[in-house]
Amino acid sequence: MEVILIKDVDKIGRANTVVQVKEGFARNFLFPHNLAKPATESSLNKLAQEQSARSAQSAKIKEESELVKQRLGALTLIIPALTQGEEKLYGSIHTHEIAEALAAQGFVVNKSTIDLAEPIKLLGIYEIPVKLHPEVVATVKLQVVKKGS
Repeated sequence: MEVILIKDVDKIGRANTVVQVKEGFARNFLFPHNLAKPATESSLNKLAQEQSARSAQSAKIKEESELVKQRLGALTLIIPALTQGEEKLYGSIHTHEIAEALAAQGFVVNKSTIDLAEPIKLLGIYEIPVKLHPEVVATVKLQVVKKGS
């Protein structure tokens, strides 16, 4: 029996996909738990329309992300930090500080999209990847400078 999944189901498939399952599994588990609906002609047409609308919206979001990527590429963030000695920071720079610095420049970015392998512990210039879209990754130049007393 063909069904359209409403939600992701482990080992069966992802939401908004058509899958083949046994009739008893669909009738006794998927339908009562609102995980799937029957794949009728009208529901398949509706699914196709929704998928085309989602793909158009995703293309628009990707295009906007490309524009933001260009703006971020031209940006150099400067974060002043306290130091121990000449180079080593007192503490470290984490993703939330980078997100705050980006917000101060007018870019609202979730800290989880900033791909920082490990906290920054030394003065210097760093290139930080920021994932704006599944297919768009911007690189932000970050300069960590000694904080004036």
